[in-house]
Amino acid sequence: MTKQIKKLTLKDVAERLQVSTATISNAFNRPDQLSATLRENILKECEAIGYYGPNAAARSLRTGRTGIVGIVLSDELSYSLSDPVANQFLKGMAEVLEQNDYNMLLLSPHDADQNVQVRMQSSMVDGFIVYGHKPQQCRNRNAPWLDPHRNVIIVDSAISGAPAVNVENRKGAYIIAKHALAHQPESVAILGLALLETDRVCRIRDDELFDAAASISIQRLEGYRQALEESNMSVPPERIWNIPHNNHKLAYQAAREALTMAERPQLLLCMSDRIAIAAAQAALHMGIAVPEELQVVGFDGIPESETFHPSITTIYQQTVAKGRVAAQMFLGLRTPEDVELETELVIRESCPIANNR
Repeated sequence: MTKQIKKLTLKDVAERLQVSTATISNAFNRPDQLSATLRENILKECEAIGYYGPNAAARSLRTGRTGIVGIVLSDELSYSLSDPVANQFLKGMAEVLEQNDYNMLLLSPHDADQNVQVRMQSSMVDGFIVYGHKPQQCRNRNAPWLDPHRNVIIVDSAISGAPAVNVENRKGAYIIAKHALAHQPESVAILGLALLETDRVCRIRDDELFDAAASISIQRLEGYRQALEESNMSVPPERIWNIPHNNHKLAYQAAREALTMAERPQLLLCMSDRIAIAAAQAALHMGIAVPEELQVVGFDGIPESETFHPSITTIYQQTVAKGRVAAQMFLGLRTPEDVELETELVIRESCPIANNR
């Protein structure tokens, strides 16, 4: 019969290394409490005897915390990890969480429909940071990130009772539309993002639109409409496209449809830089000069908007800062309250300053 090797405890290791149990625990969990040299020596000796840290499950029982935050993303994980805006948000969040010895568990909103999986995930985390919440996606009203008693922070959306971190979506859209309308275009089209509950590229009907409070896209649409109204213009629903996902293929399709209308738009108001880049590319492929015949504007300020030619006039949003603020609120390093971060108009080639200003 094989002899079972006794698993080392924190006390066993402390006795072998002739230090306190607190010193061993700090080496793994609170490195700021030890000198770098002492911590490195302890970790090396622990590795040599086959000890890899205090038991996480036991620590969770003692403290009531797991050291894990659930990150609920609005789209499939594969899409979110390739989206430049979501990427920057995760980067900012990770910076703060890593500094405070916290880990992330990435979740999809579709997980909420799997009750067993949800219960398991809920027990693994200390709370949730919900990014881009779309109420229509979450069919399970008992999803743990909708529980008002949990530690929940909302980003790029709104859930009643939870503090939210957003950017100036309506104001930013208004400012960039006012800038673009100074060119006095005779016709305008809007390439919107996830305005409707459908996976199709299509025109909109106003009665199908989502609630503005929970949708950053609707807020941007309202900003565009305010600027248009002040210029004595309007864009009817048949000149507003719904693009269900922020990707090049769908945006390119919508742009080609808009640019083949009988009354071709001279301005495309795009709700993301990815959409704006696809629209400018579609125009160039169709022999439409940008910005001479068509002005194009975006939103987000992703790096590609600057390197693409013609470079995209856009609204820069503080995506990394948004992640940092959300993580700080979650960890109690910042007062949990609604925050709206400033945006900035960045004027580039696709829609320069109008000569008539």
